[in-house]
Amino acid sequence: MGKTSEASREPRRRIDFHSHSYLTDGETSATDMWIQAESLEHRALALTDHLALEDPRPLLDHLRAEAEAWEGQDFRPIVGVELTKLPPARIGTVARAARKAGAEIVIVHGESIVEVVPPGTNHAAIESGAIDVLAHPGLLDPKDAQLARDNSVALEISGRTGHSLSNGHVAALALQAGAELVVDSDAHAPEQLIPLEHARRIALGAGVPTARVQRAVETFPAELFRRLTQ
Repeated sequence: MGKTSEASREPRRRIDFHSHSYLTDGETSATDMWIQAESLEHRALALTDHLALEDPRPLLDHLRAEAEAWEGQDFRPIVGVELTKLPPARIGTVARAARKAGAEIVIVHGESIVEVVPPGTNHAAIESGAIDVLAHPGLLDPKDAQLARDNSVALEISGRTGHSLSNGHVAALALQAGAELVVDSDAHAPEQLIPLEHARRIALGAGVPTARVQRAVETFPAELFRRLTQ
């Protein structure tokens, strides 16, 4: 039997909007993360290294330089930041500065139940109108889930140990409010990246109904990807 032709290959469908390199607290380079994601048949992987109040340009310039290697390829690296443990009142300003410096995606480190995060982070991030994804939002308030819907902010179902403890709560509120969900790895090493089928199981485990899993794992991520990269 001959090899499968490029024309008949199944298209890449997995898109992950949250991962880290050794530029902040990851274990390896952005290139290494992207190589692993490509091998797992990802369509795209965002490198979203941590950013606080420092100048975002050095971090983003470095990531963009590494991303150039995939120009013209089926796999698409996405360059972004995760705003982490900022004073809530500064989130909008820093998010806009990161976007101006070249971030294709801006996510915010939400109020995970396993870390100390400034109270009010979830609300300030969603209200800012300047972010794309609220990562591991912990014990999200129902009003903030509704605000996420109104402000087109996706709420993350996390594949990361610890942060994932509140996945069921986040999924339930998002579904009730009509907010969008994404399933991200928050990978800090290549082996922590999540294949498509495992992302589906994580969504199901969080209580996302079978009929809504496709939306959370493939359909909406594809829509967000197009919005970020057009």
